[in-house]
Amino acid sequence: MPNQAQNPKKYDLEERTSKFGVDIILFAQSLPQNPINSPLITQLIRAGTSIGANYMEADAAESKKDFQHKIGICKKESKESLHWLRMIAAASQNRKEECRTYWKEAHELLLIFSSIVKKSRE
Repeated sequence: MPNQAQNPKKYDLEERTSKFGVDIILFAQSLPQNPINSPLITQLIRAGTSIGANYMEADAAESKKDFQHKIGICKKESKESLHWLRMIAAASQNRKEECRTYWKEAHELLLIFSSIVKKSRE
């Protein structure tokens, strides 16, 4: 039986981006609400959940240009998620390890979408 790396399925990235969004929501709900964390949490939720939504839009794109635009937004939101996770790690020192875990996933998504953007322009 081939593994996923040898036989990637179309919906794997859809599932992965959706899971990332859910994980970000659950993580955000566990953070203390205070004047510093609250705006950071809001921004992280917007960026982290936007990745999956824009991937869904890219998957249903009406043209190559539309696809490239939506995948570009996925890349941008992945990168923005990295920033907000870094800020939350600074604001909530006791949650650094969790932030690092989500940062790694956001970084992997950034690399994936960067590759897709590059290949779609060839």
